[in-house]
Amino acid sequence: MRWDRQEVAKFIGSSGAILLLAGYLRYSTQRELLLLSKILLIGGGVLVVAAAGLGFQSIRNYFSKRSSQLGTNTSILALGVIAGLVILNFLGFQHHKRFDLTSERLFTLSDQTKRIVGGLKNDVRIVRFSKTPDQQFNDLMIEYRNLSSHLKSENVDPQEKPDVAKEYGAQHIGDVIVASGSRKENLTPGAEGAFSEQDVTSAILKVTRDKQKTICMVSGHGEKSPSDDQTTGYSRADQGLKKEGYTTKTINLVSENGVPSDCDVVVIAGPTQAYFPQETAMLQKYLNGGGKALIELDPETDSKLDDIVQSWNIKVGNDVVIDASGMGRLLGAGPGIPLVLEYGASPITRNLARHMTFFPLARTVSTADKSKTNPETVELLKTSAQSFTTPKLQREVKFDSKTDKSGPLSLAVAASRNDEKHGRLVVIGDSDFAANQAISQASNGDLFYNTIDWLAQDENLISIRPKTATNRQVSLTESQATGLKWLDLFFLPGIVILSGVYIWWKRR
Repeated sequence: MRWDRQEVAKFIGSSGAILLLAGYLRYSTQRELLLLSKILLIGGGVLVVAAAGLGFQSIRNYFSKRSSQLGTNTSILALGVIAGLVILNFLGFQHHKRFDLTSERLFTLSDQTKRIVGGLKNDVRIVRFSKTPDQQFNDLMIEYRNLSSHLKSENVDPQEKPDVAKEYGAQHIGDVIVASGSRKENLTPGAEGAFSEQDVTSAILKVTRDKQKTICMVSGHGEKSPSDDQTTGYSRADQGLKKEGYTTKTINLVSENGVPSDCDVVVIAGPTQAYFPQETAMLQKYLNGGGKALIELDPETDSKLDDIVQSWNIKVGNDVVIDASGMGRLLGAGPGIPLVLEYGASPITRNLARHMTFFPLARTVSTADKSKTNPETVELLKTSAQSFTTPKLQREVKFDSKTDKSGPLSLAVAASRNDEKHGRLVVIGDSDFAANQAISQASNGDLFYNTIDWLAQDENLISIRPKTATNRQVSLTESQATGLKWLDLFFLPGIVILSGVYIWWKRR
């Protein structure tokens, strides 16, 4: 059997197309243009061009027909659309951009992470030791790498590169090590086996900090405890401080005979019993020597710390703040839980504009004499104009112009001394805002951690932190679930069937 010119062209063209497809498939699986893939692609291209040359007359005759011209126009239009999509896909790959439409911005790196990673001065490497890649982790690393050229990440197979695993101290498949210089931190996955943004950022902080500062929580007078995981405890605050890169410990002023020298910040969280005069003197000495402290004083308690706060030009009211604005109903809170939307001009609150904080049972804390400039004071938290004070919380509270003070009211003051010691003090008229039941709600946690950061002179950490997803699960009773099941199985399909029958009947 003899082949004519057209049959030879078809055979060569088909062979070329097969070689091109084989070369592309080989390249797409290997992710590298090796010699054999090059040969297949080049050979296929040469055969396709040769086939076009041999069958040129047949191609010309085909396209001279009117039906062929219409088909060609359609094909060209389709190829143009495909080419446009390919170009858009290529541009999207080269210029990575994601849009986060979640209400909590869960897939956007927080201000804190942007500030910390964007300010890196030393190289940081994040290495995941596993044979199989983790797409979620890789996506997170892309976001981190976009923030700083000092941050690098990679996946390493510990079986192929055991020397790298030994160098980083990886012991298990799936270990993620954050390293900077000689410092290394092993990331611990969360309950679902994933690494959160806060875990990664915390590890970066730990390996890049020159010194890990210590936060000392005072005990012995009924203060909130960092080891208490009940609703009124401070265990979540303690965990958060550790994620910020701090070391925490509990101290007793009497047994320690003063504030230990390694305490960078002292926290007094809601004492219910009075301090002894010698303890007050110890705290005063610590602050006068350039110490930093956060004192949280709940209403209807007397801690005998008046001499300290007064020496810092701070006045703590013997009252309870009532919020009659009705804003608390949004959180299911009563008038005894004032909400704050207005903040003073301080690094502590600079990122809290348009954010809400709330304070379960608070007292006023304000600047005693606004004409004084040393120490410099800032009233941090202001309640609404519809708030007022009352001497004592009762079941029915009404504003009395003779004894009560109307809002806006100050709930906290930050003070700093303009001398060579540079001591700092923050007094807040409530301690429950940072307790386990409240610290993760609204922006209470940001306020607490920002306060510690400012006192510890780590102002680069002051920011809005990563948020957690809001629980939007819908709980149904058994009868509601049964009704929804019948609706899904019979009612909705029945409407569609009846509509179809009706349309058929009308058109019959």
